[in-house]
Amino acid sequence: MTIESLFDDPDGTREEIMKATYEALCTHGYADLTIQRIGDEFPKSKSLLYHHYDSKDALLLDFLAYMLEHFETGVPREDHPDAAAHLRAVFDHVLPDELDEGRREFTSAMVELQAQAAHDPEYREHFTRSTRFFHDRFVTIIENGIEQGVFRDVDPDRVATLLMATIDGARFQRVTTEGDDDIAAVRDELQAYVETRLHVDGESEDDE
Repeated sequence: MTIESLFDDPDGTREEIMKATYEALCTHGYADLTIQRIGDEFPKSKSLLYHHYDSKDALLLDFLAYMLEHFETGVPREDHPDAAAHLRAVFDHVLPDELDEGRREFTSAMVELQAQAAHDPEYREHFTRSTRFFHDRFVTIIENGIEQGVFRDVDPDRVATLLMATIDGARFQRVTTEGDDDIAAVRDELQAYVETRLHVDGESEDDE
């Protein structure tokens, strides 16, 4: 499931509001976003926005919840036949060599939203839940790899924490600096970590 696919065919008022929020957020970012600008992307009366939401942040928090709801129900839970290949596919997806303009704008906006969590407890609550969701997906992949005999008997929670921190840092750097050239290096080093630290056939410092 991609972010864009969530908004392909809205089938109700809330879905249309979420699509309008997505489009306005990509265009204006958090700082310049207003309910009025979201209303400009909304096909129905702007009064509906003010009826459902009393502030920009109330709408954005519902938007974040909407996305997470769909990821929680839409991400496949079945086992992958090769956990190492599964991790590699995740790295390639979240850290592609290049971002198209739409994905870059959306990633930038999400970094802005996550920054609000530093001082806003409602944003912090959401991003804590969101991080835990993706962290737990990494834990599942690693546990599957251990069961498959592909990975060493590592602590899945600690490994998932490292992977999340590295990916989040790379995503932040990508949209706040001229850092696209570094993304391939981050992805390659993550893969090297999997091969040397996790893979049963790898060589790690523990073997020395």
